[in-house]
Amino acid sequence: MTGGIIAAGEGRRLREAGFTVPKPMVPVAGVPLIEGVIRNFLAAGIVSLTVIVNDDERDCAEWLAARFPDLDMRFIVRTTASSLESFTRVLASAPAGPIVVSTVDAWCRPADFVGFVEAARRRPAEAVVLAVTPLVADEAPLWAVLDGDGRIRRLGGEGGNVVTAGIYVVPERVRALSPPPGLGRLREFLAWLVTRGDMVYGETIERVVDVDRSADVALAESIAREAWGGHS
Repeated sequence: MTGGIIAAGEGRRLREAGFTVPKPMVPVAGVPLIEGVIRNFLAAGIVSLTVIVNDDERDCAEWLAARFPDLDMRFIVRTTASSLESFTRVLASAPAGPIVVSTVDAWCRPADFVGFVEAARRRPAEAVVLAVTPLVADEAPLWAVLDGDGRIRRLGGEGGNVVTAGIYVVPERVRALSPPPGLGRLREFLAWLVTRGDMVYGETIERVVDVDRSADVALAESIAREAWGGHS
């Protein structure tokens, strides 16, 4: 397995909240978001990464190359029109095989990320596996309905069992698909996979914070403090 990180968003709400660094560099408990995601991958034994940042974040790519000089890391510097474009560019640039993709703002503890990757590996090799969470701290959550086996039967709508968490395992088979015209967002592509009958499973991470606002930073930091204190 290789890894991919989507970090090409503009981070508008964090800037409006007073953060002066690019979104990938916003610190949670003193660690930039993008470094935290990379450390999650390393904890899971994934050492080959493809990272996309926007044109205004070229310095982030240079910082990462210096911060992790021994890591097999390739960068795409491009301002994309949508999350789906960022996603497909990462898939096209990464080495062949299954890939774990995380958005830069999907904050979780390394142990929880590792648990998700291990659970995803137990699913059929041809399946797409999405991290899902019961922690709903998002202005526009993507709801998922899972059956008893963990297969996602519906994505989207006004409610569900859990919400998606911004971390995905994508097999080589799906990497070769061409999204139909008119899909503008990653969530629309994932819903298309479900509606067309692809095997799409959900694996639960109890607490994943979608870091878009200052309140999200505070929530992630409170979870981090619990972890440091040895609590569950």
